[in-house]
Amino acid sequence: MSRVGKYPVEIPAGVQVAVANGVCTAKGKLGEMTLALTDWVDTKVEGNQVSVAPRTSEAKAWMMWGTTRALIANMVTGVSTGYTKSMEITGTGYRAAVQGPNLVLNLGYSHDVVYPVPPGIKISCERPTAIKVEGVDKRQVGQVAAEIRAFRGPEPYKGKGVRYSDEIIRRKEGKKK
Repeated sequence: MSRVGKYPVEIPAGVQVAVANGVCTAKGKLGEMTLALTDWVDTKVEGNQVSVAPRTSEAKAWMMWGTTRALIANMVTGVSTGYTKSMEITGTGYRAAVQGPNLVLNLGYSHDVVYPVPPGIKISCERPTAIKVEGVDKRQVGQVAAEIRAFRGPEPYKGKGVRYSDEIIRRKEGKKK
């Protein structure tokens, strides 16, 4: 069984973490995030570390121990350095562009796919075939990237579609004569 919860979260310079009234708040150069804490764990800020401990020996308390620690670590990393997902578009005529508050994708359909950029997320296109999703919330960055990928996921024969930059597409051979 994992014991992620026993390791304290280091607070980098320039980040303030406060725990009050069952809410953990992290402020940094990129923004501010809050997390509602459960009654199953105790959270303390000591110096430049945040420590989490289970209140009881019940299984639910042990589960929430590691989960809470991981969520606090993600908050601290998000407000200090942020999160980024890079995506590639492969296919003839496939391209992306940011137009105002929307991401416009041309993915081989009869129409352009218009994706409204949610608040707290920054999307940029360095090239017409590269998309970069940035933000302070790890969950939201991953969710936005997954929604963009779902418009046309990569297919195994030619590799056409939207994929993550570090994703490897297992290619199939195709039809033989």
